[in-house]
Amino acid sequence: MSKATLENTPTPNVKLNDDPENQLSPLGEKIFLDRYALKDGTKESLGLGDTVVVVVDQKTGQREIGIVSDMRSNPQGDWDIVTVKLRDGTEVERALEHVDKPLETKVEQLMDRVARGAAAVEKSKEARSYWEQEFRQLLQGWKFTPGGRILTACGTDQNLTFYNCYVIPSPVDSRDGIFETLSQMAEIMSRGGGVGINLSTLRPRYAYVKGVNGRSSGSVSWGGLYSFVTGLIEQGGSRRGALMLILNVWHPDMLEFISSKREMGRITNANISVGVTDDFMEAVEKDENWEFCFPDTNDPKYATEWTGNMTTWKERGGAVVVHKTV
Repeated sequence: MSKATLENTPTPNVKLNDDPENQLSPLGEKIFLDRYALKDGTKESLGLGDTVVVVVDQKTGQREIGIVSDMRSNPQGDWDIVTVKLRDGTEVERALEHVDKPLETKVEQLMDRVARGAAAVEKSKEARSYWEQEFRQLLQGWKFTPGGRILTACGTDQNLTFYNCYVIPSPVDSRDGIFETLSQMAEIMSRGGGVGINLSTLRPRYAYVKGVNGRSSGSVSWGGLYSFVTGLIEQGGSRRGALMLILNVWHPDMLEFISSKREMGRITNANISVGVTDDFMEAVEKDENWEFCFPDTNDPKYATEWTGNMTTWKERGGAVVVHKTV
């Protein structure tokens, strides 16, 4: 195996700012290099002395900044083992796949790119030049900081979103509807967007499923599917897909939903939130009972009119089944 070594490599002290106005904290520097800086996806330019972000704990995914001090190749001549000297002077040896090389190592490079990208929509060269300078001045010294997806995508040729967060329609209560929502979620996340999904349209656990002579696994189980897929989608660096799951407070699966985080591995890649209504809060204030209910899925209107809004459903005369009172 061939070997390359940077002898007497000093402890890394990466300067990420040319201008004191743009100074970052150590954590800010790591986030910049890991999440927002352009990367060499092929890693073909990786060499000794390069600033990199390396996975130091493969269980937690913790990453640190360092410089490449050694590279070893396999018999085919491809670099496959990289030694990185971290800022604290320690060295870690990792496979190439666990090492990322930022192409932007100074925040000024990121600011230049974002300003240039934001001005690129202008039709004339003069207008582009003018607005690039205006945007760049605004970014200087962090007077204005765009959202993270803008910092990542603007000025690149990558097919990424400029929006941080999306709320997508609740899944239609059918297998096709559930997987259509999954597809939308995956597409958004793969381009860097976070997603919110309200599961309240889905029939509760053990509800009868007409046509297959079966019972539903419930809204929480499908939330677990969305959570699992979220964990599979990496959005660059240490950022994985971001998901919020919501269930309205009248839903019969509510108690299972709010305790789902207690079961290891069930919903681990999503935040969960309860959709609280005014009448629920009034019941709390008056110390009254609360009914967990869901539309009668045998109602002829269910397949075409149920959208997850219980108030609208009742106003239209839709049948409701009370599953439990607490």
